[in-house]
Amino acid sequence: MRVLLTSAGIKNRSIHDALVDLLGKPIAESDALFVPTAIYPFPGGPGMAWRAMSGKTTSPLCGLGWKSLGILELTALPSIEEAAWVPTVRDADALLVGGGDPLFLANWMRRSGLTDLMPTLRSEAVYVGVSAASIAAASTFVETYIEPPRGNDRPLKSEHIVFATPQGDVNRILATGQGAGLVDFAVIPHLESPDHPDASLPNAEKWAAHIPAPTYAIDDETAITVVDGATRVVSEGQWKLFQP
Repeated sequence: MRVLLTSAGIKNRSIHDALVDLLGKPIAESDALFVPTAIYPFPGGPGMAWRAMSGKTTSPLCGLGWKSLGILELTALPSIEEAAWVPTVRDADALLVGGGDPLFLANWMRRSGLTDLMPTLRSEAVYVGVSAASIAAASTFVETYIEPPRGNDRPLKSEHIVFATPQGDVNRILATGQGAGLVDFAVIPHLESPDHPDASLPNAEKWAAHIPAPTYAIDDETAITVVDGATRVVSEGQWKLFQP
């Protein structure tokens, strides 16, 4: 399976062209499934899921002109016979996995069976991750929380960390999670984004020090592709690689 990990979707021409290269054909000839699951833990999650599905967000993904687009809701899959949904996933050219809470997403990727299924998919199929979905693609990842994560999504471990922001120091819980293992590195999205004050470059370095793998901090104009184990950064913005 090929991988395209983004901070904020298909934000520029370089990332768009990288997606087309990975698909090996135009988007208009490609079938996609959208996974909205990660957004539900947030207030207003159902509305945000609808906006993402309908292409009405600032993170372009579903509204790119796909030949066909379906919804793959991970929380429903354990109650459905695999024969009803697995063939649809196998036929898809792209899995578009939206952002939200990476612990929640990784938990449901495992519980639904998607984590086990992905290594068996066609080599030409593309996993397209946005934000939390890029974080959860790693074997081990970390994410920050204001409050302890929910019991059903308990992390492997958690610890307190202090981040500097323009508004002053903030205390966060740094939670370590088990991801899908699609890639052998980790991702910190939204580097230097004004909407994510925790993700400054100094804070990203502090964050990356808790990850036992190479870690890419990427801004919203940057993406990472993986094909046959080869990693490439596609960027019209800013990024930095931190070694463990």
